[in-house]
Amino acid sequence: MSTALGLLALRRYVPYLRPYLGLVAIFGLAQLGSLATAASIPKIIQYIIDGPATHHQLDRLVQMAGVLVLIGLLEFVLIFLRRNYSGVVSLRMETDLRNDFYTHLQDLQVAFHDNWQSGQLLSRAISDIGTVRRFVSFGLIWFLQTIVTFAVVFVLMMQLDWKLALVVVVCMLPIAYFSNKFHYKYKVIARRLQDQQGDLTTIIEEMATGVRIIKAFGRMPLMQRRFEDQARLLRATSLEGIKSRALLWTQLNFLPNLSLVAVLLLGGFNVVQGTLTIGGLIAFMNYVFMLTWPMDAIGWVMSMSEECQTASERLNEVLDSRPEIADHPGARTLERSRGHIELRGVGFKYPKSDEWILRDVNLVIEPGETVGIVGRTGSGKTTLAYLLPRLYDVDEGSVLMDGIDVRELKLRSLRSHIGVAFEDPILFSASVHENLVMGRPITSDEELKRAIDIAQAGFVWDLPWGLETRVGEQGYTLSGGQRQRLALARAVLGGPPVLVLDDPLSSVDVHTEAVIEEALARVLEGVTGLLVVHRPSTLALANRVALLDGGTIVAQGTHIELMQSNELYRALLSQQYERSAEEVPA
Repeated sequence: MSTALGLLALRRYVPYLRPYLGLVAIFGLAQLGSLATAASIPKIIQYIIDGPATHHQLDRLVQMAGVLVLIGLLEFVLIFLRRNYSGVVSLRMETDLRNDFYTHLQDLQVAFHDNWQSGQLLSRAISDIGTVRRFVSFGLIWFLQTIVTFAVVFVLMMQLDWKLALVVVVCMLPIAYFSNKFHYKYKVIARRLQDQQGDLTTIIEEMATGVRIIKAFGRMPLMQRRFEDQARLLRATSLEGIKSRALLWTQLNFLPNLSLVAVLLLGGFNVVQGTLTIGGLIAFMNYVFMLTWPMDAIGWVMSMSEECQTASERLNEVLDSRPEIADHPGARTLERSRGHIELRGVGFKYPKSDEWILRDVNLVIEPGETVGIVGRTGSGKTTLAYLLPRLYDVDEGSVLMDGIDVRELKLRSLRSHIGVAFEDPILFSASVHENLVMGRPITSDEELKRAIDIAQAGFVWDLPWGLETRVGEQGYTLSGGQRQRLALARAVLGGPPVLVLDDPLSSVDVHTEAVIEEALARVLEGVTGLLVVHRPSTLALANRVALLDGGTIVAQGTHIELMQSNELYRALLSQQYERSAEEVPA
């Protein structure tokens, strides 16, 4: 039953085998051929014992021994082909499935990743896909081979002695009971085991990415305890699974031995009665032995089937998640953007939350204009910056670029016109050059040098291998200021008509900040800019300022106008923000 469920779970992944049907056919023929050769050996042994051995025909005995050698060599070749091509097909299937899984993860909206532990996704992308591959390359093959072997061997047994064949079948009937009992118990264990592997992966991943914080606060013993507690849970579940598998394998191994005793007793009686030859009895016993290995392997196959079913369910949980932010039917390509931005009645709340972060936001940014967004901490400034490149979609109203709702534009086209630099400068474990271009079709060295100069990131030329120097995971081989300058260079590279900058200078020193702002001022000429402001000096880059409070824009104007007319704005920019904010009504 469990193996049948494993096959049902694989239905979704069968199409991954279609490109390799030729290899599957070779494997299938080799499988059948190896079974045919194995099944023919007991018949030849019967013929040798009842013929040349009984009648002392030495020449024919040597001839038949030669036939056995040839059959053995043929079986060797067929087994090699079977195992080789099953491995090749399953590995190619695994590669294609993992590529599609990774592509799907990239297509899913940011909100999906907000609600999933990275360790659980890693576990599914690596462990669960590997489990599916192992079942296809071994478990499924042995399941099919076991069925065919039982059918072929039963027919051959019936030809030798139908009564003995029925005895063997009766001895094998408890398989159904043991299998069903194992299925209901092990499916719970398998799911718990794979979930706990994901939890342990999350702990390791958090330790690796947060090692500086852990060491700085001296929390190594705490993290060690968390790891050991989770590892103990995983070990306990693994031992529970081992116990269940061991019990099943012991029960299944007992059945062939039981049938062998019955065959020896009843078959010996038939030989004495003259209804069965000695060669026939030996051939019959060889067929029983042919069932021993499948019976031994079937327990393994069943446990792999349960793990495959659970892995498929876990993969489906991700693959069944539909991208909510995707190209709509009839989405348009924006060939060239003027940079006219409008937020019209925008309202937004994060998924699974009833709290409005933004509500009734109205803002127009003219082409070539830079607007700074100022507000309290938690007022929704960064969230507003996420909406333009459609990292999130609005719940109310619309965001328009050149008069077109961004939801009506193809994502690749929309984002190709927007350069983004967020407060948290994420870099990848790749070279400086790869981090800068990030998929943009930039081939000109002059463009790279210009972007590096604007971001005051000339330090890259002093790195051991220049632009080809790898920056390590998340860029932690660089300082915070260096990472932020590279992120800024990445945003301005290629001269996008729209720039969304979320406090891109928070990690640089005052001198560097002044130099970057001077260069940015030149870049922002003729470019539409949305600038999330956290420090007053950055406001020099803005032509106009929008004050965000309570999720709504409550005032707009130049920096000087707002300083003269708005108490909240003055309080936010003063050094006594906390005291002033308490005195000024929201």
